[in-house]
Amino acid sequence: MEPDDRPAGILRRGWTTGACATAAAKAALTALRTGQFPDPVTITLPGGERPAFALAQHALDGESAMAAIVKDAGDDPDVTHGALIRVTLRRLPAGSGVMFRAGEGVGTVTRPGLPIPPGEPAINPVPRRMIIAALQEVEAAPDVEVTIAIPDGEKLAERTLNGRLGIVGGLSVLGTTGIVVPYSCAAWIDSIHRGIDVARAMGIAHVAGSTGSASEAAVQRLHGLDEVSLIEMGDFVGGMLKYLRAHPVPRVTVAGGVAKMTKLAQGMLDLHSKRGSADLVALAELAGMPELAQANTVAEAFARAEAAGVGLGDAIAARAWATASEVLRGADIALEIVVFDREGRLMGRADHSPRNLLR
Repeated sequence: MEPDDRPAGILRRGWTTGACATAAAKAALTALRTGQFPDPVTITLPGGERPAFALAQHALDGESAMAAIVKDAGDDPDVTHGALIRVTLRRLPAGSGVMFRAGEGVGTVTRPGLPIPPGEPAINPVPRRMIIAALQEVEAAPDVEVTIAIPDGEKLAERTLNGRLGIVGGLSVLGTTGIVVPYSCAAWIDSIHRGIDVARAMGIAHVAGSTGSASEAAVQRLHGLDEVSLIEMGDFVGGMLKYLRAHPVPRVTVAGGVAKMTKLAQGMLDLHSKRGSADLVALAELAGMPELAQANTVAEAFARAEAAGVGLGDAIAARAWATASEVLRGADIALEIVVFDREGRLMGRADHSPRNLLR
């Protein structure tokens, strides 16, 4: 299955666990209604794409139905590539709505600071919304229990950060777009370079590099930027800034969530989790709140600080600006850092500086 028609030599994209679970859930509910499983089954992704998924397993038994899909992560070295994503639907009493359960190999959240509260299955908000929307294509108001299982998921989870985050018993069901973009340093950095080249060729005076889709949407709203101005920087803030130093534009904004920007503030230019984690002790010292060192995540530390009336965003932005500006030393570029939370709320900002400040 190809989510796009890319030329030969370009890394093949794949599907997220959430997209696979959505397709399996839709197939299962269709079988409960009609007695037949659609194969392949087509779903609508958040961006409007409509991929079709082949079923690997299916079974119908009275008021429950099961469908399973083998995950294809494309050319991404995803730990769940080739994993079986199995969804079982069970009818519930009228008015129950859609309830989610963690089956074999799907973790449960045990600590605060994640998008899902403790006690809930580790099925993130976007996959939940995707599944509900797909079910509503079959029934206007479905009343079903959705159990997602990933056989061998608990073993696979040992190769992730789930344990450190307090997700126990297995993997998380993730995805914000439904599509997996291959993680390749060379390919990704090359795409960053090409994005900058296009912006320069079109006379764009202001580009914004973002760490993810949420921060990209937020910075686009903040500045009213054209799509050409947006650079999918991902974790490679250093790679983007080094290229900009040699191929400058007048204004650059670096945008990211609180965790990624905290890592930048602490001197990291590659923000991938494999390169290191944010220092919560240092963050606690910056806030003057020693108890923040015990937070589960940076997001939780920010939330605790905000509840206590302590704003960390501007301080993190200022320190991140200092890290990033060193890479741009000598370039004729005005630099800005903006920090957003998961909902796209502006948490901190270091405004565009005078050009050549560090010459």
